[in-house]
Amino acid sequence: MSFPPQIKVPATYMRGGTSKGAFFRLQDLPEACQVPGEARDKLLLRVIGSPDPYEKQIDGLGNATSSTSKTVILAAPTQPDHDVDYLFGQVAIDKPFVDWSGNCGNLTAAVGAFAINSGFVAKERIPENGICTVRIWQANIKKTIVAHVPITNGEVQETGDFELDGVTFPAAEVKIEFMDPADGEGSMFPTGNLVDDLDVPGIGTLKATMINAGIPTIFLNAEDIGYKGTELQNDINSDPKALAMFETIRAHGAVKMGLIKDVAEAANRQHTPKVAFVARPADYVSSSGKQINAADIDVLVRALSMGKLHHAMMGTAAVAIATASAIPGTLVNLAAGGGDRTEVTFGHPSGTLGVGAEAKEVNGEWTATKAIMSRSARVIMEGWVRVPGDTF
Repeated sequence: MSFPPQIKVPATYMRGGTSKGAFFRLQDLPEACQVPGEARDKLLLRVIGSPDPYEKQIDGLGNATSSTSKTVILAAPTQPDHDVDYLFGQVAIDKPFVDWSGNCGNLTAAVGAFAINSGFVAKERIPENGICTVRIWQANIKKTIVAHVPITNGEVQETGDFELDGVTFPAAEVKIEFMDPADGEGSMFPTGNLVDDLDVPGIGTLKATMINAGIPTIFLNAEDIGYKGTELQNDINSDPKALAMFETIRAHGAVKMGLIKDVAEAANRQHTPKVAFVARPADYVSSSGKQINAADIDVLVRALSMGKLHHAMMGTAAVAIATASAIPGTLVNLAAGGGDRTEVTFGHPSGTLGVGAEAKEVNGEWTATKAIMSRSARVIMEGWVRVPGDTF
C-alpha cells in the first residue's frame, strides 16, 4: 500500500499577546485552500493537530489550549486605505471544525509585524527608525484595527522591556487601536439594555450585560454564580459542573443576543460569545505567584474561551471590558465603581491589564469610537509546516 508524501506549506509561528498561532500568506496556501471552504478548514485542522480526542494536539502545532489553537491568514487588502486583510480561524481541539465567527485580539499584535515582514506594507511607509502604522482590515468582523509597530534599522523591533502579565519574557511594546469596535450591523447592546435578566434553565435568572464590542461577550456578577472574581484557572477548569454551567449560560445568552436561534447551535459556535464574570477589587495571588493588590486595580474579571477559563485575558474580551466599563450602568462599570471613565485596569488570573475606550450616547444608543491597549509579539519559528498530502 502506498501513501501520499507530505507537502510543505510556508508558515510562521508567532506569539501575539498571550496567544500563539500559525500565520500564513493567502498566496502561499495550496490552491484549493485559497478560498473559504472544506479544503481550507481541513488544512488548518491538520496543521494544528485537530480533531484530537486526547485533547493534546501532539501531532500538530497546537498546544491544547484555546490560546494556542489558532490560525491566521493574511492577504492583500480588499478595502481602500488599508495595508492588509486579516482573517482569523479558531481551531477546535477535539472537534473537526474551525470557527470563523470572531477575531483574536491578542494575535492582532502579531499581524502588524507579519504584514511588514511579508511585504504587505509599502516600503516607503516603513521608517528606518520609529513606529510603522499598519492599517489592518479584520475580515471576520469587518472592522479596522491600527497596529503601531516599532522599527529599528528598517526592521521590526521584537525585543524590549515591555512586560505583559501572562507572558514570561519582556518584549517590544505594540500599541493597538480597535476602531469602532461595536457591531456595525446592530446595536452594541443587542437586547437594547445595559443590564438584562437572563433566564437560564436549571441555574436561575442572572443579571447580565450582553455587549458586542471587540467580541460578543456576556458579563455576569461573580457573586451571582458563587464566585469571588479572584479565581485562577484550576479553580474553574477542574470543575466539570462549573464548565457545564458556563456553557449553558453561554448558549442561552447567545440566543438572547440573536447570535443563534436555538441553544443547540452553540456547540458549533464555540468562539463566540464569550462569558465573563466581574467583581469589585480584592487582593489575590496570580498564577505566577505575583501579589495583586486591590488598590492597584479597578475591577476583577475572569473570562472563558472555548469552554475553559482563560489563563489571562483574550484581547477582544479586553476591548469588551474597556467599552463596557466606559458606559455607566453596565455590570462592568458598576463593579469598577460606576461613573464616567475612559480607561480601566482589571485583574485577571495572570495579573493585571490596563485598557482604554471611548464611548458616547447618541440618540439613546451607545456607540464606541475606539478601544486601545498595548501588547507585544514576536516570531518564534518560520519556514514550512508539513501536512500529509491527502489532508484536503
